[in-house]
Amino acid sequence: MTPRHHCEAYSSAGGEEEEEEEEEEEKEKNVSPSQRDEVIQWLAKLKYQFNLYPETFALASTLVDRFLATVKAHPKYLSCIAISCFFLAAKTVEEDERIPVLKVLARDSFCGCSSSEILRMERIILDKLNWDLHTATPLDFLHIFHAIAVSARPQLLFSLPKLSPSQHLSVLTKQLLHCMACNQLLQFKGSMLALAMVSLEMEKLIPDWLPLTIELLQKAQMESSQLIHCRELVAHHLSTLQSSLPLNSVYVYRPLKHTLVTCDKGVFRLHPSSVPGPDFSKDNSKPEVPVRGTAAFYHHLPAAGGCKHTSAKRKVEEMEVDDFYDGIKRLYNEDNASENVGSVCGTDLSRQEGHPSPCPPLQPVSVM
Repeated sequence: MTPRHHCEAYSSAGGEEEEEEEEEEEKEKNVSPSQRDEVIQWLAKLKYQFNLYPETFALASTLVDRFLATVKAHPKYLSCIAISCFFLAAKTVEEDERIPVLKVLARDSFCGCSSSEILRMERIILDKLNWDLHTATPLDFLHIFHAIAVSARPQLLFSLPKLSPSQHLSVLTKQLLHCMACNQLLQFKGSMLALAMVSLEMEKLIPDWLPLTIELLQKAQMESSQLIHCRELVAHHLSTLQSSLPLNSVYVYRPLKHTLVTCDKGVFRLHPSSVPGPDFSKDNSKPEVPVRGTAAFYHHLPAAGGCKHTSAKRKVEEMEVDDFYDGIKRLYNEDNASENVGSVCGTDLSRQEGHPSPCPPLQPVSVM
């Protein structure tokens, strides 16, 4: 090979290496799918931390995805983008008194951004999205499909007598928020994701789930092949959620500034607690934030055989409480549903002055 050919070979090899390095740099400059999932999971934690509506998280997640689809963002700006979308969603969905103060949000979220930086990023996001924040989220479609399913098949919840329609919707809401943090499901529209979840739930509860699924599919004008593929991915993703739950876990409900303390003869007394919890209205028998999710399956477990002192360590897990609001209750005509929620833990919540209440029927828990 002549020296000229050697130079051409070296130059071509060097050019390929430079192209590979440029591609790696481009990948590092863009937000990866795993980084996107991590920041969405972080927003889900902020939703619980600031006690905001599920709609706020759903809208914030949608705004993040819309913005990342519009511009190429560097990963170092991802937390600022996410917290700005979260603040925009809170101002769009929440009541004025529930919107977090910007300085408190920047400090307690540990986003690494100042208030001025969040405001500047907020303006950039609004400009890129053409100030259009009122977009439909998967949670909106979940509400619609669930209402249609319950009205078309009243027997849908017969196998779950302990759950009201709004409580059942809250269980699906938690599963949906978990799926929204999965980048593999971004290929589907929000309506497709919501229909897949409702279809999977109906398959477990009623035998004639397929005709109703086809009816909802036709109303939404979606393709059946995409629904089948979406159902498979959602089922696989939810199976990982179920496998991550601890075995034989017991969920307890803890009201604001009070905690259940065991005493003699199998009764519980309410004592002040420093752990924050959901607020109560003037009518103490109707808490603003009822228990949701898997807790409804545990409130008829056998009662504990004996009571131990509170200093003994117990293997119990606190239930993550999601917000219920009057809109869902009115949707299902459950104006008095909150009265039944107070009995989930087997206690009369109106007794908050130290009077003994019946012992909740929890199963025995081993003492460490």
